Amino acid sequence: MNERLKIYDEKMTKTMKSLESELQAVRAGRANPHVLDRIMVDYYGSPTAIQQVANVQVPEARMITITPWEPKMVKAINKAILTSDLGINPSDDGRVIRLVFPELTEDRRKQLVKDVKKKGEGAKVAVRNIRRDGNEMLKKLKKSEEVSEDEVSDDEEQLQKMTDRYIKKIDTAIEEKTKELMTI
Repeated sequence: MNERLKIYDEKMTKTMKSLESELQAVRAGRANPHVLDRIMVDYYGSPTAIQQVANVQVPEARMITITPWEPKMVKAINKAILTSDLGINPSDDGRVIRLVFPELTEDRRKQLVKDVKKKGEGAKVAVRNIRRDGNEMLKKLKKSEEVSEDEVSDDEEQLQKMTDRYIKKIDTAIEEKTKELMTI
Protein backbone atom coordinates (compact mmCIF):
# COMPACT_ATOMS: atom_id res chain seq x y z
CA MET A 1 0.00 0.00 0.00
CA ASN A 2 1.38 3.40 -0.91
CA GLU A 3 1.90 6.30 1.49
CA ARG A 4 -1.04 8.31 0.11
CA LEU A 5 -3.54 5.66 1.19
CA LYS A 6 -1.92 4.69 4.49
CA ILE A 7 -3.74 7.44 6.44
CA TYR A 8 -7.13 6.19 5.18
CA ASP A 9 -6.29 2.64 6.18
CA GLU A 10 -5.41 3.89 9.67
CA LYS A 11 -8.69 5.81 9.92
CA MET A 12 -10.68 2.73 8.87
CA THR A 13 -8.78 0.64 11.42
CA LYS A 14 -9.70 3.15 14.15
CA THR A 15 -13.36 2.96 13.07
CA MET A 16 -13.23 -0.84 13.33
CA LYS A 17 -11.60 -0.73 16.79
CA SER A 18 -14.22 1.76 17.97
CA LEU A 19 -17.02 -0.54 16.78
CA GLU A 20 -15.42 -3.55 18.48
CA SER A 21 -15.21 -1.73 21.80
CA GLU A 22 -18.84 -0.60 21.48
CA LEU A 23 -19.92 -4.17 20.76
CA GLN A 24 -18.01 -5.46 23.80
CA ALA A 25 -20.03 -3.13 25.99
CA VAL A 26 -23.34 -4.62 24.78
CA ARG A 27 -24.32 -7.18 27.37
CA ALA A 28 -25.63 -10.50 26.16
CA GLY A 29 -27.11 -11.93 29.36
CA ARG A 30 -23.71 -13.13 30.49
CA ALA A 31 -21.50 -11.15 32.81
CA ASN A 32 -18.81 -9.32 30.88
CA PRO A 33 -16.47 -6.96 32.77
CA HIS A 34 -16.24 -4.75 29.66
CA VAL A 35 -19.73 -3.38 30.39
CA LEU A 36 -18.04 -1.35 33.14
CA ASP A 37 -15.41 0.18 30.82
CA ARG A 38 -17.31 3.40 30.17
CA ILE A 39 -18.52 3.93 33.75
CA MET A 40 -16.49 6.52 35.62
CA VAL A 41 -16.46 6.86 39.40
CA ASP A 42 -15.57 9.99 41.37
CA TYR A 43 -12.17 9.25 42.94
CA TYR A 44 -10.93 12.17 45.02
CA GLY A 45 -12.57 14.64 42.64
CA SER A 46 -11.47 13.14 39.33
CA PRO A 47 -13.44 10.73 37.12
CA THR A 48 -11.71 7.35 37.14
CA ALA A 49 -12.53 3.98 35.56
CA ILE A 50 -13.90 1.40 38.01
CA GLN A 51 -11.11 -1.02 37.07
CA GLN A 52 -8.57 1.51 38.39
CA VAL A 53 -10.08 1.71 41.88
CA ALA A 54 -11.33 -1.85 42.36
CA ASN A 55 -10.79 -5.49 41.54
CA VAL A 56 -13.42 -6.67 39.00
CA GLN A 57 -14.13 -10.41 38.74
CA VAL A 58 -16.66 -12.74 37.13
CA PRO A 59 -17.19 -15.59 39.63
CA GLU A 60 -20.29 -16.93 37.86
CA ALA A 61 -21.70 -16.73 34.34
CA ARG A 62 -24.21 -14.02 35.25
CA MET A 63 -22.47 -12.15 38.09
CA ILE A 64 -19.72 -9.56 38.39
CA THR A 65 -18.13 -8.75 41.74
CA ILE A 66 -16.39 -5.45 42.35
CA THR A 67 -14.07 -5.23 45.36
CA PRO A 68 -12.89 -1.64 45.87
CA TRP A 69 -9.34 -1.21 47.17
CA GLU A 70 -10.66 1.41 49.57
CA PRO A 71 -13.87 0.48 51.45
CA LYS A 72 -15.18 4.06 51.27
CA MET A 73 -15.36 3.74 47.46
CA VAL A 74 -18.30 1.29 47.69
CA LYS A 75 -20.87 4.12 47.80
CA ALA A 76 -19.24 6.04 44.93
CA ILE A 77 -19.09 2.93 42.72
CA ASN A 78 -22.71 2.05 43.55
CA LYS A 79 -23.78 5.58 42.62
CA ALA A 80 -21.82 5.49 39.34
CA ILE A 81 -23.42 2.17 38.34
CA LEU A 82 -26.93 3.38 39.23
CA THR A 83 -26.56 6.59 37.20
CA SER A 84 -25.11 4.75 34.18
CA ASP A 85 -27.14 3.21 31.34
CA LEU A 86 -26.29 -0.32 32.52
CA GLY A 87 -29.79 -0.96 33.88
CA ILE A 88 -28.66 -3.17 36.77
CA ASN A 89 -29.10 -2.47 40.46
CA PRO A 90 -25.93 -3.21 42.39
CA SER A 91 -26.08 -4.89 45.80
CA ASP A 92 -23.29 -4.66 48.36
CA ASP A 93 -22.34 -5.90 51.80
CA GLY A 94 -20.21 -2.86 52.63
CA ARG A 95 -17.08 -4.36 51.08
CA VAL A 96 -18.03 -6.14 47.85
CA ILE A 97 -20.48 -4.96 45.18
CA ARG A 98 -22.38 -7.60 43.23
CA LEU A 99 -23.97 -7.11 39.84
CA VAL A 100 -26.36 -9.91 38.90
CA PHE A 101 -27.28 -9.97 35.23
CA PRO A 102 -30.83 -11.20 34.64
CA GLU A 103 -31.55 -13.56 31.77
CA LEU A 104 -32.46 -11.47 28.72
CA THR A 105 -36.05 -11.57 27.47
CA GLU A 106 -36.78 -12.21 23.80
CA ASP A 107 -37.87 -8.58 23.32
CA ARG A 108 -34.70 -7.26 24.96
CA ARG A 109 -32.56 -9.53 22.76
CA LYS A 110 -34.28 -8.22 19.63
CA GLN A 111 -33.79 -4.62 20.81
CA LEU A 112 -30.09 -5.27 21.45
CA VAL A 113 -29.74 -6.82 17.97
CA LYS A 114 -31.32 -3.68 16.47
CA ASP A 115 -28.88 -1.51 18.45
CA VAL A 116 -25.93 -3.63 17.30
CA LYS A 117 -27.02 -3.37 13.64
CA LYS A 118 -27.42 0.40 14.05
CA LYS A 119 -23.86 0.66 15.42
CA GLY A 120 -22.67 -1.45 12.47
CA GLU A 121 -24.41 0.84 9.98
CA GLY A 122 -22.79 3.84 11.68
CA ALA A 123 -19.37 2.22 11.29
CA LYS A 124 -20.06 1.47 7.60
CA VAL A 125 -21.05 5.09 7.00
CA ALA A 126 -17.82 6.22 8.70
CA VAL A 127 -15.76 3.88 6.47
CA ARG A 128 -17.53 5.15 3.34
CA ASN A 129 -16.93 8.76 4.40
CA ILE A 130 -13.23 7.95 4.78
CA ARG A 131 -13.26 6.48 1.24
CA ARG A 132 -14.96 9.65 -0.05
CA ASP A 133 -12.28 11.80 1.59
CA GLY A 134 -9.61 9.63 -0.03
CA ASN A 135 -11.23 9.90 -3.45
CA GLU A 136 -11.44 13.71 -3.12
CA MET A 137 -7.75 13.83 -2.24
CA LEU A 138 -6.95 11.70 -5.31
CA LYS A 139 -9.03 13.98 -7.57
CA LYS A 140 -7.11 17.02 -6.30
CA LEU A 141 -3.81 15.25 -7.03
CA LYS A 142 -5.04 14.39 -10.53
CA LYS A 143 -6.09 18.01 -11.16
CA SER A 144 -2.79 19.39 -9.95
CA GLU A 145 -1.05 16.86 -12.21
CA GLU A 146 1.35 15.83 -9.44
CA VAL A 147 0.47 12.21 -10.08
CA SER A 148 -0.32 10.40 -13.34
CA GLU A 149 -3.86 9.32 -14.19
CA ASP A 150 -2.81 5.67 -14.05
CA GLU A 151 -1.48 6.05 -10.51
CA VAL A 152 -4.68 7.81 -9.44
CA SER A 153 -6.89 5.09 -10.91
CA ASP A 154 -4.73 2.40 -9.23
CA ASP A 155 -5.07 4.25 -5.92
CA GLU A 156 -8.84 4.57 -6.37
CA GLU A 157 -9.04 0.84 -6.98
CA GLN A 158 -6.93 0.12 -3.88
CA LEU A 159 -9.10 2.46 -1.80
CA GLN A 160 -12.25 0.66 -2.97
CA LYS A 161 -10.76 -2.75 -2.12
CA MET A 162 -9.75 -1.42 1.31
CA THR A 163 -13.31 -0.12 1.86
CA ASP A 164 -14.81 -3.45 0.82
CA ARG A 165 -12.48 -5.30 3.19
CA TYR A 166 -13.50 -3.14 6.18
CA ILE A 167 -17.22 -3.33 5.32
CA LYS A 168 -16.87 -7.13 5.29
CA LYS A 169 -15.11 -7.04 8.71
CA ILE A 170 -17.94 -4.90 10.10
CA ASP A 171 -20.57 -7.31 8.73
CA THR A 172 -18.73 -10.24 10.32
CA ALA A 173 -18.50 -8.49 13.72
CA ILE A 174 -22.23 -7.62 13.62
CA GLU A 175 -23.12 -11.17 12.61
CA GLU A 176 -21.09 -12.66 15.47
CA LYS A 177 -22.58 -10.28 18.05
CA THR A 178 -26.11 -10.97 16.76
CA LYS A 179 -25.50 -14.72 17.06
CA GLU A 180 -24.17 -14.23 20.60
CA LEU A 181 -27.22 -12.14 21.58
CA MET A 182 -29.75 -14.60 20.16
CA THR A 183 -28.11 -17.66 21.77
CA ILE A 184 -29.99 -18.52 24.93
